[in-house]
Amino acid sequence: MDFYYSPTACSQAAHILLHETGLSFRPHKVDIYQGKLEDGSGYTVVNPNGYVPALVFDDGMLLTENVALLDWIAMQGDGLVPDGAFGRTRHLQMLAFISTELQKPFVRLFFAEGEEDKAFLAAALTRRFDWIATRIEGTYLFGDHFSASDAFLYVMLRWAAMCGHTVPAALQRLAGRIETRPAVRKVLAGEAVEPLGMAA
Repeated sequence: MDFYYSPTACSQAAHILLHETGLSFRPHKVDIYQGKLEDGSGYTVVNPNGYVPALVFDDGMLLTENVALLDWIAMQGDGLVPDGAFGRTRHLQMLAFISTELQKPFVRLFFAEGEEDKAFLAAALTRRFDWIATRIEGTYLFGDHFSASDAFLYVMLRWAAMCGHTVPAALQRLAGRIETRPAVRKVLAGEAVEPLGMAA
C-alpha cells in the first residue's frame, strides 16, 4: 500500500503507527502547499481533497481522514487499542477529541491574524491540554501500552512546542517517553525533524 504524508503534519501520527505495526508500505512525501509529490506530479490525482494522510491500498481503494487511518492501522497491530469492552470506543473518543478540540484550533491559530483570536484559541488549547493531562492512566494515555491516541497526541504536543504554547508537565513527560520508542525515532529521522527532547 502507498502512504502519503507531509513532515510534521498530522500524518506523522499515522506514519508512527505504520512503523509500530510493522506493516509494509511505500511512503510518499507530499508538499501540501504546492499540492505536489516529490516527482512533481499533482497530489489531487491521489486525494482530490488535497490533504494528508492518505492510504491507497493495492486494490486502489483510498482511505483518508486521520482518525479513520489511525483506527484502521491500530487494529492491524498488537495492543495499539485499549483492552476492555469499551476499549476501542474510548480510544475513538480520544482520537475524535484530539482531532476536533486540538488539531482544528491549532490550524486556526496558525493562520490567525488578530491578537484577540490568537488569545481565544490559545486559552481553549490550554483548557483542552489540561483536561488530557488528567486522563493519563499509566505510562501512556490508556495505561502501559502505547496507542494510536498517544501517537496523535504526540504530534499535537510537537505543534504546541512549535507555537511556543506551554503544556502541563505531565504531557511534557509523556512526550519524552513517546520519543524513546524506536518507531517514533525512525519517523522523526525519516521526516528530517528534531526530537522535542522533553524529559521522560
